Amino acid sequence: MTHRIQIDDEVREATREEAAAIDSAHVAAAAQAQQEKDKAASVASARTKLAALGLTEAEVTALLGA
Repeated sequence: MTHRIQIDDEVREATREEAAAIDSAHVAAAAQAQQEKDKAASVASARTKLAALGLTEAEVTALLGA
């Protein structure tokens, strides 16, 4: 993929190093977003399982802290 960079009023093609850094940043951002999504799903699953064991919402919140 070709990346274009704008610095002040100058727009130019990214160098190979700059393009690699941009691609790496995109991959890292996607991985972080997936980790956050997975964590939220795990917390929701834990809440459901704890409620099924008979814990109140206050007890679940006290255990999970959220």
